[in-house]
Amino acid sequence: MLAAGWLGTTATLLPWGLLADRIGERAVLGTGLSGCAAATAGAAYAPGLPSLCALLALGGAAGAGVNSATGRAVMTWFGSDERGFALGVRQTAIPLGGLVAAVCLPLLPSLRSAFLFLAGLCLVGALVGLVVLRDSPGDGVEADAVPWTLRDGRLWRLCFGSGLYLIAQVAMMSFTVLFLHDQRGFSTGEAAAVLAASQALAVGTRIGAGRWSDRLGARVVPLRRIGFASFATVALVAVLAGAPAWLLVPALAVAGALSMAWNGLSFTAAAELAGRARSGAAIGFQQTMLSLIGIGAPVAFAGAVSATSWQAAFALAALFPLAGVWLLRPLAER
Repeated sequence: MLAAGWLGTTATLLPWGLLADRIGERAVLGTGLSGCAAATAGAAYAPGLPSLCALLALGGAAGAGVNSATGRAVMTWFGSDERGFALGVRQTAIPLGGLVAAVCLPLLPSLRSAFLFLAGLCLVGALVGLVVLRDSPGDGVEADAVPWTLRDGRLWRLCFGSGLYLIAQVAMMSFTVLFLHDQRGFSTGEAAAVLAASQALAVGTRIGAGRWSDRLGARVVPLRRIGFASFATVALVAVLAGAPAWLLVPALAVAGALSMAWNGLSFTAAAELAGRARSGAAIGFQQTMLSLIGIGAPVAFAGAVSATSWQAAFALAALFPLAGVWLLRPLAER
């Protein structure tokens, strides 16, 4: 079920990016979020798991337009000396959404009401985007945008290397509550509070990473350093998996925040490699790579927990950002 949304986004991220380059961000954002709201509302009434997964996949496919639309808007509105900070602010949408979900969803009376609540938020987002978003002056999509995207070795290295960071992020964002509830005996509310704390911290790490990259005048150097930090903190969670709560909870919160700090830098670097006219396509490609990894990450992590232990699974997840740091090294040297 966790992979279903990723599956839907994978199929549509690049087409949404090309469409944003052609018709503008406002129409893509409004259409995509409206479709996501409709599919999520339908999921509230799904009669079984297959139909639920299908509707979640449709919601992911529609909602994927947000990534290219808002990323392209920031790319064209802001200069290179402030773009990292601006995209860092834009990327706080994900931890803020996680914070709202962690606080509100456990308070709702049923799964159906939870899906309807999420659908309502998507609809509000669509309406706000249609009212306040200004289309940036576009140069039009170039005919060779997709071939250029697919044959640029730097973009492949950037997207795959940073995509490996996502495995640690999925482990921390998607499984912290389950780990604390099932393995450590926390109540649902207590476990959700830990997740909420990590999401709140992630708002700061994403904005801070963007500002840091602007001051350095580089994206890949801070991206690699964040990868090292993610490896170290998730590995610490593995070490402390059986430790007292007063040690484990801060480690989970910090590891969750750092595992989410990198997204804006990867996003910005991909758009800047492509240039303004092709930024929607490049962002779509970058997000497609992340979605491909995102499909397998929750399934693989859950399988690792089942086959070994929570401690071993966290330790394994920590190794992937380290591998990403190694892959990104040639880009940092340029």
